[in-house]
Amino acid sequence: MVQQKEEWLKIEIVLPPDLSDALSNFLMEIGAQGVSQERGEVQDGNGFQEDILPETMKAYFPHDVRVDKRMEALQTYINELMVLFPNLPRPEWSTEWIVDADWGEAWKKYFKPLRVTKNIIIKPTWERYSPGGHDIIIEIDPGMAFGTGQHPSTRMCLQAMEDLILQDRAARSWRVMDVGAGTGILGIAAAKLGAGKVVCVEIDKQAVDIAGENIRTNGVEDKVDVVHQDVTTIQETFDLIVANLTAKMLIKLRPQLISLLKRGGVVVMSGIIEQNREDMEHHFFAEPFVVQRTITEKEWLCYVLTKEGYR
Repeated sequence: MVQQKEEWLKIEIVLPPDLSDALSNFLMEIGAQGVSQERGEVQDGNGFQEDILPETMKAYFPHDVRVDKRMEALQTYINELMVLFPNLPRPEWSTEWIVDADWGEAWKKYFKPLRVTKNIIIKPTWERYSPGGHDIIIEIDPGMAFGTGQHPSTRMCLQAMEDLILQDRAARSWRVMDVGAGTGILGIAAAKLGAGKVVCVEIDKQAVDIAGENIRTNGVEDKVDVVHQDVTTIQETFDLIVANLTAKMLIKLRPQLISLLKRGGVVVMSGIIEQNREDMEHHFFAEPFVVQRTITEKEWLCYVLTKEGYR
């Protein structure tokens, strides 16, 4: 059977490294189906390490009716960044229509085994790695879904989960939900850390398929279910909810997060950049939540909150 070729819009952006995380996050927020980065190298020919080459970022969007609006949004966002950072070079971008882009292969060039916490190693399926005594190996094939452990928001979620689950013996009976599962990395990590049952919720069918394959690759299909549903349709309650989304989505889902979390349960939220801190804390640093911890990496934030009451 001949696979139908798809048309994609590739955007290539040359930008200063200081804007990399903000632009990467924005591209994902407006619907990029893949983002890869080629980092600039230090120019040290004169013995100094002051001049850093710009980064090149590539993002891929499906050919649909929203393309023009996405390009307008990108132009507006870059204009806003230039107001905030007037001393940085302006990102320059170009577009190209391509057919059947195998952009997923780009991950294989940059994605190597990576220790993301004290115990967790993220390993691409095509790489070899010899684990140490307490290493927890998670094998991931990114495919066309986000979540490789390389992004600060993913790393902070994994760190928070590791600290929570390994320090609580009762975690063996916990029910965990991963909202917006992507590759399934957080759900798989929860199972391997010792959680009792995990539900990964994802509205993108392609991501559901990729997460399902990663769950089987890691041998945790007895503990982890991935469901193709909107989180607003879920009825059961959970001891731990992990949501690595965007500030806008998290605020929108606040009522669902409250209703889905058991009393005394914990929610781990990330995908939040520093400029959204005030808005997030306005909505979440209030009843019924109690702040347990704030983790930061560069301009990214991760909140660990408990719902008041007892399990």
